[in-house]
Amino acid sequence: MVTIERAQTGLRIERSMLKVLKGLAEYLDMPLGELVEGIVLHAFEGTAPFGPETLAKIRQLNEVYGLTLTAADAHTLTETT
Repeated sequence: MVTIERAQTGLRIERSMLKVLKGLAEYLDMPLGELVEGIVLHAFEGTAPFGPETLAKIRQLNEVYGLTLTAADAHTLTETT
């Protein structure tokens, strides 16, 4: 175990992406913050955070919550006012 200190944040994130993340956290039975931490740590190391089963669940959640964004959309998103 590694002891850490967590901070509360007002992170702004695309609405349907947040719904998918919350659904995935529920599916994996872990807090949303721990899920995001895991994704970030894997990304920082250039490794994939999920296996085939979890990716299939993510695709289901994407359909349920209407998330159509892909990695190609990163850095091109603009927010409505």
